[in-house]
Amino acid sequence: MNIPSSRPKKHARIEIIPLIDIMFFLLATFVMVSLSMVKNRGISVLLPQATSGSAEDRKEYVSISLSEAGQLYLDKQELSQEQLIEALRKLKKQNAELKVFINGDQNARLGLAITVLDETRKLGISKVAFETRAPAAP
Repeated sequence: MNIPSSRPKKHARIEIIPLIDIMFFLLATFVMVSLSMVKNRGISVLLPQATSGSAEDRKEYVSISLSEAGQLYLDKQELSQEQLIEALRKLKKQNAELKVFINGDQNARLGLAITVLDETRKLGISKVAFETRAPAAP
């Protein structure tokens, strides 16, 4: 026998608006973290500014960095000019479509950058780009 109770039954409810807020927060956090995880293969240098630069595809590339003191780095490994040429020759044999990004400190010697560019092209590597940064907003 059922005896009716005097209290009304409460039904459980799921509030959807706080759930949507949390999902948007998680999505925004994921996007911001993934954008900040750009893998930099070169050493940390103060790149020169350029307004005419454009974004390049960063799949399967090597980075040559020139420090202000004149040191050469291939993917953060310091090498002499001869070692760099030999390493690039080996990489070219492994990948015929090798891409090279040259970056350097804005106070690095231009002559060294031109020498690296010239040696890279002598090896038959035609996909070479210089890394720059966008000018600061006024």
